[in-house]
Amino acid sequence: MADSGESDFGIAHYRSRDPIKNLKIKVTLKSVTSSSLVPTALSFQSGDGSRVQDLNEQQGKPQDETEVYLFGWQEKVFSKRETELYVDEVNCFTPLDYKYHDEVTKLLEKGDRPTKRLFSYVDHDRFTDLDAETKMMTTSPNEKPTWLAERVRTVRQRRVQDRRTREGESNAMLAKLSPIMDNPSEEFKLRTHITNTPSQVMHIMADLTSPGSQVSDIGDEYVLCTIKVDINGVISVKPDFSRHRPPYIIVTESAKRDAYEFTVEHVSKPMTREEKTREVKMYRELYSRHADFMASCVGHGFEQVSQGVLRLLVFGEIVSARNYEYDNLYIHYFVELPRNWSPAANQQLSGVSQICQTKVEGRENVAYFCFPFDFDLIYRNEDVTEEDKYVLPHWPQLFIEVLSLDSWQRYRTEGYGYIDMPSTPGMHTLELTTWRPCGNSMVDQMRRFFIGGSPELEDPSYTAIPATQEGQILSKFGFRTESTGSVKIKLNMMQQSQVFMESTTSKRKVGSLIDRLGGLSMQHSVQTVLEMFLKARKRMEAARDSLQTL
Repeated sequence: MADSGESDFGIAHYRSRDPIKNLKIKVTLKSVTSSSLVPTALSFQSGDGSRVQDLNEQQGKPQDETEVYLFGWQEKVFSKRETELYVDEVNCFTPLDYKYHDEVTKLLEKGDRPTKRLFSYVDHDRFTDLDAETKMMTTSPNEKPTWLAERVRTVRQRRVQDRRTREGESNAMLAKLSPIMDNPSEEFKLRTHITNTPSQVMHIMADLTSPGSQVSDIGDEYVLCTIKVDINGVISVKPDFSRHRPPYIIVTESAKRDAYEFTVEHVSKPMTREEKTREVKMYRELYSRHADFMASCVGHGFEQVSQGVLRLLVFGEIVSARNYEYDNLYIHYFVELPRNWSPAANQQLSGVSQICQTKVEGRENVAYFCFPFDFDLIYRNEDVTEEDKYVLPHWPQLFIEVLSLDSWQRYRTEGYGYIDMPSTPGMHTLELTTWRPCGNSMVDQMRRFFIGGSPELEDPSYTAIPATQEGQILSKFGFRTESTGSVKIKLNMMQQSQVFMESTTSKRKVGSLIDRLGGLSMQHSVQTVLEMFLKARKRMEAARDSLQTL
């Protein structure tokens, strides 16, 4: 058991994987007097040989009373007051009361209680630790509990109130009020919505009634130790085990101000070496079986793609948008697939983000979306002709359209932009600068300001080169635009192909196939072709100069 103590409040937290039923706690309670709290004179021989007695013997006081008991987890030990209460069946109202009545009856038949002052309250007893309920976080007398502290106190509160018995006698042990509310209101749900970890509590108590008193009162019962165990295996002990510390001292609130000191010791039976070895072996087998079970659920085989196919997995995030004219922005995005590219089954290639308000950072208005998206794309080169064999494939393009929506439900187009998917795997952070059409007259600007709406593109792919473009020239002359803001996007790219796993193939073959699939060496191949072209051109120019000289 590893512990981390809190010396301020005497609370220690332990974590144990052993069953809590094995917990044993030894409590020693000793009665001391006020004079014994200060150094007392010891007996010694005087010079003439006469013996000088100590102060306790001179005053004729009785010897100190010491009581020791070994408590098990959730072991019920009855106090004198509980014995007098439950011995009479008239005071029993609940099934728990009748159970305690039977136990007390059998206990008295065998003799008497095993203890005089020590007893316990278990988890299902009706008891509230008032000291713990009124405890503050600091020692300041001016501290007031917060709203949350007030609500947490009532999470597992057990109330002790006065209730009349059947004969009209006062009884301090009460039945628990029903914690179930059939029709809770919304306000009640919000007020009592506090996370509570299920736990069990046990209180080790002491009946510190004055020796001359014949009546046991609930006010003379004091909490010596509180043990709390939650479902996570965390054991909280208050106060902590004594170990080598001095005994704890408790002073009663009666007129005599009697003083007692007690110790709390952890005396659970330690495990033998054979038991530890057996437990370690059991845990290893358990973890091994759990790993086998998880492997059988997941499977050992990795999902493969067919030969000559490149699978591109894109996990992206629209991070933020900044420097746009209006607030309440949202983004519409979609992917344009070139030739030989296709999406996976049930794959959506477009989407719309949530509406996000902007905030001022420095001199910029920034809207943080943190909107995730993902695509599963496949490239097949089965229909590649012999002419296009050495032509590098086009990569998918991501198009975005930034829009705004005001309180009058008027939307405006704030900007268009696009990017080519990166050809290299890994994480990429990209900044898209956008623009929007601004129209040919002032009427378009006034319409945008007063009634919303603005000039839009019929085909958003016109931002780049649309797929429907015919011919080698795309003219955008006379098309008036205005630069707007920018959008930050993060892309995590992953490529999958059987060519990456073929370790027996030659580098030349792998490189050629990756080039055809549009893999890692695409940019390197383009650079190599340009360098070879420049070298050939220089050789041709040198050959032409030599011919002119001849």
